Amino acid sequence: MRPDTAMVMAAGFGTRMGALTRDRPKPLLPLAGGTLIDHGLDLAVEAGVDRAVVNLHYRGNQVRAHLAERSMPQSIFSEEHPEILETGGGVVAALPLIDRAAFYTLNSDAVFVGPNPFSLLADAWSEVEADGLLLLVPRGAALAYSRPGDFTLTAPLARPERRGSAPTAPYVYTGVQIIRAEAFVDPPGPVFSTNIVWDRLLAEGRLAAIPYPGQWIDVGTPEGLETAQKALAS
Repeated sequence: MRPDTAMVMAAGFGTRMGALTRDRPKPLLPLAGGTLIDHGLDLAVEAGVDRAVVNLHYRGNQVRAHLAERSMPQSIFSEEHPEILETGGGVVAALPLIDRAAFYTLNSDAVFVGPNPFSLLADAWSEVEADGLLLLVPRGAALAYSRPGDFTLTAPLARPERRGSAPTAPYVYTGVQIIRAEAFVDPPGPVFSTNIVWDRLLAEGRLAAIPYPGQWIDVGTPEGLETAQKALAS
């Protein structure tokens, strides 16, 4: 079934943004007439998502107030205090609010130029036997991106492979996936990365991936935000 709920990661400090996030959280930085988080949520709604569970920490009240002005999706909030729980810990803490067997997760700073990433994942989800489905983008289509890459992928819906000790990998994780709640059983602690869950699924042959056929912008710095503005404007 196509997921109707997305877990949105919006708790981080956005420290690489410098002065831009001194007084407001990174998800609320302006982008194409809206904000970073609006870009992702608009795509999610377009693909049939009607519930968003949003984790909050740094200046979370600003995110809460902003999303209160949206009619769709319905926003539910998972407060992370006194510490940020990282991606995996954030999902585990929010699972009672998510209350779905499978759901999207979305990094609130993921920017896409091309087909709807949620629709692509949903279409592929019905064809794959896996507990997690990642959306990857070729490094050449990852704008403002300077890191070495994350995975290799031999074919759509294939099992991705970690970069490991290789100097680079041809694919980058875009910050969007579908994953089953049961993938988060027996967490290693309250604070941990989803990478630990992926490693377990990879070992079990239960993680798949598809490539994104458009462009993805790494909005980790002010330069990345400027690149996203120009890409969406064009």
